[in-house]
Amino acid sequence: QLQLVESGGGLVQPGGSLRLSCAASRLTFDYYAIGWFRQAPGKEREGVSCISSSGGSTNYADSVKGRFTISRDNAKNTVYLQMNSLKPEDTAVYYCAAHPFTDRTMCVLNYEYNYWGQGTQVTVSS
Repeated sequence: QLQLVESGGGLVQPGGSLRLSCAASRLTFDYYAIGWFRQAPGKEREGVSCISSSGGSTNYADSVKGRFTISRDNAKNTVYLQMNSLKPEDTAVYYCAAHPFTDRTMCVLNYEYNYWGQGTQVTVSS
C-alpha cells in the first residue's frame, strides 16, 4: 500500500506563490507517476499536473501552464508543485495521486489513479 501525504498549502494573496509537497511512504516510489488534482467547492475534481515515473514527461492543465511547475526527487520520495502567480480561481483542495503505469514515460491527467492523499487546502485571497 502506497501512502501519500500532501503539505505546503495555506493562505496566499493573489500573485503570490506556494510550493506543495507530496511525500510517499514506499521505497518503490520511482515506479509511480504522480498527479496533482484539485477540487473547489461545488466543482468537479480537475487534473492540474502530472509527472511520469521517470520524471521525463510532464503535463499541465491549460489553466496553470506557465504558472505551475511539477518536479520530483526520487531520493526523497517526494513530488513538488511550485505554484506562482496564484489567482483566486486556484483556490481548492489539492490532492496528489500515484499510479504505476507500465510505460515509465507515461503521464496523463484523465485517468483514475490508484492511490490518493488526504489533500491540502490552498486559498488565494486578499
